[in-house]
Amino acid sequence: VSTTSNHFKMASYADLSKMANKLRRLSIEMTTEAGSGHPTTCMSMAEIMSVLFFKEMHFAPSDPQAHDTDVFVLSKGHAAPILWAALKEAGGIAEDLKTLRKFDSILEGHPTFRSPWVRVATGSLGQGLSAAAGMAFARKNVDKAQGQFFCVLGDGESAEGSVWEAAQLAGHEKLSNLCAIVDLNRLGQSMPTMVGHNTAFFEKLFEAYGWQALVVDGHNVEELDKAFQTARATSDRPTAVIAKTFKGKGFSQVEDKEGYHGKPFTADMAASAFAELGDTDITIPVTDRRYGDFTRPEVKGVKLVSTFALGEKVATRGAYGTALKQAGEQNPSVVGVDADVKNSTMGDQLKKAFPDRFVDCYIAEQNMVGMALGLATEGKVPFAATFACFFSRAYDFIRMAGYSKPKHLVLCGSHSGVSIGEDGPSQMGLEDLAMMRPVFNSYVLYPSDAVSTFKAVEAANNNEGIFYIRTTRPATPVIYSNDEEFPIGGSKVVRSNDGAKATIISAGVTLHESIAAADALKEAGIAVNVIDMYSIKPIDEAAVKSAAKLGPIITVEDHSIFGGLGEAVAAVANGANVTIVGVTEPPRSGSAKQLMSWAGIDAASIKSTVEKVLA
Repeated sequence: VSTTSNHFKMASYADLSKMANKLRRLSIEMTTEAGSGHPTTCMSMAEIMSVLFFKEMHFAPSDPQAHDTDVFVLSKGHAAPILWAALKEAGGIAEDLKTLRKFDSILEGHPTFRSPWVRVATGSLGQGLSAAAGMAFARKNVDKAQGQFFCVLGDGESAEGSVWEAAQLAGHEKLSNLCAIVDLNRLGQSMPTMVGHNTAFFEKLFEAYGWQALVVDGHNVEELDKAFQTARATSDRPTAVIAKTFKGKGFSQVEDKEGYHGKPFTADMAASAFAELGDTDITIPVTDRRYGDFTRPEVKGVKLVSTFALGEKVATRGAYGTALKQAGEQNPSVVGVDADVKNSTMGDQLKKAFPDRFVDCYIAEQNMVGMALGLATEGKVPFAATFACFFSRAYDFIRMAGYSKPKHLVLCGSHSGVSIGEDGPSQMGLEDLAMMRPVFNSYVLYPSDAVSTFKAVEAANNNEGIFYIRTTRPATPVIYSNDEEFPIGGSKVVRSNDGAKATIISAGVTLHESIAAADALKEAGIAVNVIDMYSIKPIDEAAVKSAAKLGPIITVEDHSIFGGLGEAVAAVANGANVTIVGVTEPPRSGSAKQLMSWAGIDAASIKSTVEKVLA
């Protein structure tokens, strides 16, 4: 497929420059009407948008869901108005641009899933390049198909370390179908950037990470056009276009001046700006341009088969790896993503079987989650795994994924809780449930044995949304038969005793301690029930309310007492007596047995707590 088509050839450089000024005018009109927004940051990138949308990119204005086209990612999400303006002019949207930021409009202040053109929500800065790299990896290395991925970054946001996590990996993977454009306009929100207009700084950085770096005048459409053509013709590395620009370009009152970030123009200022911009009456027709060279594989449901024996001791992290490999065998859209712990999370089983469907992100958890999100937008089912505690480093990426609304994004946090033992608190995930529960469009599953882990992986593959699967390091006995079903939002009563006066609700490693405690209590003449609350979100409200009718509820978790299982149960218990047992102080190194006893979550401690509650 040629890089140009006849109707694009008709757009001269003069036309593109005029279109850039039209996009400036529209951005000013929109933000002035809205009374809020960021017109000056839009104005600095107008030529970039003009050349991309009206000459360079293969895309289909009639089909925002097209998968055989180029893709645009706006990492500097506060420039959303100029994205909406470009899409409107190209025929991609019908919405009135003056509805920007209104409650009932899809033209939000920063890009979100409400616009079908937005693959990943941006605005929390430093995230777009990771997502674009994930998309580029999927298209080039998994689907082996055509398509360029263009990501516009602000120079201010490039102070974020996540940008360079993405840049380093993209260079390492030689993602030649990825083009980053740095809008080097010198000014941040409250002051100039550290780099200013030092184009050599970014040029050397990108080159050090294995990129081709091209320095251009960001307001010269011819230089931009030639740079994008060079990027498309480069086959051995990604390209960074370092575009020197001026914030507020086109209006002398604000151009390259501090103090105008995030400030819409008054009506008088807008009128003055329009006078300086001059004639902006231009239309450049854009028709669909698609590669049409491949059919993306459909996401396939899986039916995982486990063959574990009752009582067999298997770590849920090990069962996760085995289940993931089996899911990969049944669903060609499954892709593993790892942050250099695949031999601990056991995700390496998928890599050994399908090396082309595995992304090693090295020790860079932010980029791992961002790339996984990008993979999801390319029709993949990414399973990204690391230690539960390390997801805290990537939490803003996870939070923003909730506003991207991916069809499939699976995160697995292993080595959760104090039960990991001697490695100590820096490796113990004690906050992860509290992090994951509030994420929009998310599900939180906490399996207790190998069978329920298989079912968690199966559910994550077969259902849309963001899934978090929590696994543990120590081996635990298999307590369920291989044909047991674990519906999302359900629970299992694993001990039911006549005359029960209380209920222990637990999950994961502490479920086994709770079962042992219940059996010991029964021998002492105290009847209690035990529920495996394997689905933390959504939680089984009916089971909790039924338990509350019997008497007190004691929740037990290898997690902080804040934000985890206990608070999830208490939230739906209708004021019932709920005692939350979990980790209340900073832990330390020690054996798993010592630490669980110290935290009060081993069988003996649980038995004692129940006795005190009933007394």
